[in-house]
Amino acid sequence: MAKVADLLRAEAQRLGPGAKLRSSRELVRELGVSPVTVSRAIARLTAEGRVITRPGSGAFAAPGRPESAQADSSWQTVALGDRVVDDTGVAGLLAEPGDGVIPLTGGYLNAALRPVRELSAAAARAVRRPDAWALPPLSGLPELRRWFAAEVGASRNDVLVVSGGQAALSHAFRSLAAPGEPVLVETPTYPGALATAKMAGLRAVAVPVDKDGVRPELLAEAFAVTGARVFYCQPTLHNPTGATLTRERREQVLAVARAAGAFIIEDDFSRYLGSGAPPPALVSMDEHGTVVHVLSLSKISAPSLRVAALIARGPAARRLRASQVVESFFVARPLQETALEFVTAPGWRRHLATVRREIGERQRLLLAALARHLPAAEVHLVPHGGLHLWVRLPDETDEAALVERAHRAGVLVSPGRIYYPAEPPGPRIRLTHTAPADHAELTEGVIRLASTF
Repeated sequence: MAKVADLLRAEAQRLGPGAKLRSSRELVRELGVSPVTVSRAIARLTAEGRVITRPGSGAFAAPGRPESAQADSSWQTVALGDRVVDDTGVAGLLAEPGDGVIPLTGGYLNAALRPVRELSAAAARAVRRPDAWALPPLSGLPELRRWFAAEVGASRNDVLVVSGGQAALSHAFRSLAAPGEPVLVETPTYPGALATAKMAGLRAVAVPVDKDGVRPELLAEAFAVTGARVFYCQPTLHNPTGATLTRERREQVLAVARAAGAFIIEDDFSRYLGSGAPPPALVSMDEHGTVVHVLSLSKISAPSLRVAALIARGPAARRLRASQVVESFFVARPLQETALEFVTAPGWRRHLATVRREIGERQRLLLAALARHLPAAEVHLVPHGGLHLWVRLPDETDEAALVERAHRAGVLVSPGRIYYPAEPPGPRIRLTHTAPADHAELTEGVIRLASTF
C-alpha cells in the first residue's frame, strides 16, 4: 500500500491541483496489486488532504491553497509548552509494514492467526440481543466481569471492564501516582508503558531483570532509594525478554511491595500465549489489595477487540472506576457483548490450542533460522511461549544503523533502545515470529536481516 500511495502522491504533485489521477483499474493492471490495496492508498492520500474522490469520476489531485491563505499555527508551540507525548516507540510497533516488507516486529497475531470467523459470528450474535445498544453497567457486563475474575482467581466485584490494555495502563498510572512521582519499571520493558507513564507525568526508574524476571533484592533497594509507591511489571512472558517469574519470586515481589506500602501493576498481556498452563497471577496471591491486575483480550484475538479487565480492591478500585467514568463513561456494549460471546463459545478453546501450537512451531523456526543465518546474534532466552525473542547483537553493532539497513532490505525489526527507560546496556533487537504471514516469510525475514550484517 505504501508503494501505491507514494506513486499517487508524486503523480498528484506532478500534475498539479485538480488533475485527474490514473484510475484504480489502471493501477491494478500496471502495478500488479489488488483493488483493496489501491483503495487503501487512495484513502490514505484523501486523509492527508492530497487527493479528493468524486463518485463515478475517480480520484483527483486536491485543489491547492494560496500560500497567504495557509494558517499560521506557530503560536501553539508557546501554548503547548514542553508537555511532549512521544509516541515513536508505540507507533513503530503499530505501523503497517508496506508492500513487500516482512514484519519481524509487532504486538499482535498476524491476520492468518486471528479468529476472524469466530469473532464475526460472536459479533453477529451480540448485536442481535434486544439490549445490545442499551447503556451497560458502568463497571462492565456482570457476565463478562465474572469470566475475567474466574480466569485469574479474583472476585467479580473487583473487575472493571476497560477499552484495552493500553487504556488500563493509562487509568492505573494516573490513578495510583501523582505527576512528578517516580514509578518503578523493569528494564527493559514495554515501550507503551514507558510512554503512558511519561504522559501521566511520572518518572520511570529502572529495576534490572535477569532470565527469571525482576530481581527482588534490587526491587527492594529501588523502593527504598526512590520512595516510589508503584511498580509496573510483566511477570509472565515478559516483553521483550520472555522471562517468567517463578512462584518463589512472585511471593518475594509481593512481599517487597507490601513492605514498601506500594502497588504492583501486573500486566498479564500474555496469559494465553504460553505453551502450558499459566502460572498463578500475582493478584490471586495477593491478600492486601497490593496488586492492580490488567488482563487484555487483544493479544490473543485481534487488535480491534479493545476489551480488557482492570482488577483491584479497596479505595484503588473506586478511584480506577471513577477515572473510567469521567474519561469515557464505559466500554461500548456491543464490544463487550462480542467479547463475552467469543470467550464463552466452544471456538475460544480451539483458538487457544491453535495459537499455542503455532507459537511453538514459529519459535522453533525462528531459532533455527537465526542459528543458520545469523549465528552472531545471541538469544537472551528461549521462553515457554510468547510472541517474541530478545536478541543481543555484537557489541560493535550500530543498532540504529542496523534497523535502518534492515528496513531498506525489506524487513522490519524492533530496536532495543525503545524498551529502556534509561541508557541501554548494548545493542539489542526484538524479533516477533507471529507477525509474518507464514513460515516461509518468517525464514525469508531472517535471511534479509542477516544480509545487513
